[in-house]
Amino acid sequence: MKSTVAAIALAFSVFVGLPTTSSAGSEDIVVEDAWARASIGTNRPGAAYMTVRNTGPDPVTLVGLETPLAMMPDIHETTTDANGVSSMGPVGEITIPAGESVALEPGGMHAMLMRLQIKMVEGETFPLTLNFADGGTLTVDVPILGIAARGPER
Repeated sequence: MKSTVAAIALAFSVFVGLPTTSSAGSEDIVVEDAWARASIGTNRPGAAYMTVRNTGPDPVTLVGLETPLAMMPDIHETTTDANGVSSMGPVGEITIPAGESVALEPGGMHAMLMRLQIKMVEGETFPLTLNFADGGTLTVDVPILGIAARGPER
């Protein structure tokens, strides 16, 4: 019964755009404004974006991602050097200080979804699980917006 209520609450919060929180471990984490763009196919990586907020009194460390949508999900960051050349690479762990947030957004840090297993279709959602150093997890249903989307506005 408890898991059914939690699933309904999660679905409702995602549907109406409310923050999603974890139910076990890392309970002080709130994910807001999660979204992704539709993909043309599966031969190129996808990406997901969101704000991860730590409402607790202690820092938390995001150590990994999981999703059935992609075989190699990871946090990447896009950087631009002094010559205007952009590159992208893995970030590793992200520590979020108490009371602060980290934005995963286009042009910066983002959830990179490499080796897609299925096409990302506008109007659908997929589960993305954030794994924390304390063993806690948080799963959020990420809505897939249009291929030209620039933010979580629907």
